[in-house]
Parts: sequence; structure tokens; C-alpha cells
Amino acid sequence: MAAKTVEERIQAIDAKIEKKRAEIEALEAQKQKLLHPVTMRSVMSKLKEQGITPEEVAKKMGIEI
Repeated sequence: MAAKTVEERIQAIDAKIEKKRAEIEALEAQKQKLLHPVTMRSVMSKLKEQGITPEEVAKKMGIEI
């Protein structure tokens, strides 16, 4: 069995680096969700700031109250 060339070894390392970058991005996304959770209260607060009433939201969603 022949030893891997320098180029092959570099390709393998680059592949590992890309895999780790993807893992880091996923972890960063999880962190952001924890730091800035989306709750019904926060959604309703933002809607209220924009002047949208809960009744308007219900109507757009097809919910009868």
C-alpha cells in the first residue's frame, strides 16, 4: 500500500476543517435560539409594536374566536 501524497493529505485535512465549520455553524444557531428564544409572548409583543391586534392575527390564520 502506497503512502498518501501531500495533496491527498491536505485534501483530507480540508475536508475535516469543512466538517468542523458546519458543526460550529449548527452550534452557533443553537446558541442564538437559546439567547433569543421565540415565544408566543415575544411574537405578540412585536405584533403589538407594529399595531397588529390579536384579532387580526387570528383572522389571517383562519381562526375564529
